[in-house]
Amino acid sequence: MTTVRWLPLALVLSLVGCAPTARVAVKPPAADRIVDLTHSFDAQTIYWPTETGFVMTPGDHGVTDKGYFYASNAICTPEHGGTHVDAPLHFWAEGAAVDAIPLTRLIGPAVLVDVSAQAKANRDYEVAVEDFVGWERGNGVIPEGAIVLLRTGFGATWPDRRRYLGTDERGAKGVAQLHFPGLSAAAAAWLADVRKIHAVGLDTASIDHGPSTLFATHVALFRRGVPAFENVANLDRLPNKGFTVVALPMKIAGGSGGPLRIVAIIDE
Repeated sequence: MTTVRWLPLALVLSLVGCAPTARVAVKPPAADRIVDLTHSFDAQTIYWPTETGFVMTPGDHGVTDKGYFYASNAICTPEHGGTHVDAPLHFWAEGAAVDAIPLTRLIGPAVLVDVSAQAKANRDYEVAVEDFVGWERGNGVIPEGAIVLLRTGFGATWPDRRRYLGTDERGAKGVAQLHFPGLSAAAAAWLADVRKIHAVGLDTASIDHGPSTLFATHVALFRRGVPAFENVANLDRLPNKGFTVVALPMKIAGGSGGPLRIVAIIDE
């Protein structure tokens, strides 16, 4: 008889591709080790000023004539808004669509780099290579294949559009007034080329800072195949390292991005 062993999630993930005869039972992590990094989608969800936003049209909700309860609604949403993924296709013509992003880029060991002090001093702050080098002095080198999450502190202002985006104006006028921190293009290239990370995410509306007009950070990441997670929630509940991220977007064929359910599982 084959012995069934309980293994940590991270180890199980590393065993994908092992001999098909091996039987591995996954022990579910304790609830207090799972951190939901996703904002709920509703009428308050923040989208780009030019987008309408999330709309849920109520449908059935009640007891049917056959005696059972039934509920069903219709939803309409842009690809980019709320907690979501930007696929490389978003700013790179040859980039992967959201349904073609390798799962190995969406699931894996992660680190958290806290730049909230810098962002508090300058709401247009661009996270620099020096911020990562400074993080590494206290935590070790960012491992190859890591998912890097950036905590700017702006997640604490969700869903207040004025505080989160710098404006509550809509349309092109609103876009011109955006002020929030992001990742610099030079640091994006360094993370991809030198540290060879698999994905990057943050708690603001864009991986580029608010005043950007050329979106150089998007381009730097996506030409290298690195997806980005935007409007990530609850980063204040994570340690600097020692956790796994699972970031699974809606699998939209040919999509440039899509709504994302992202969680962190803190190591035992």
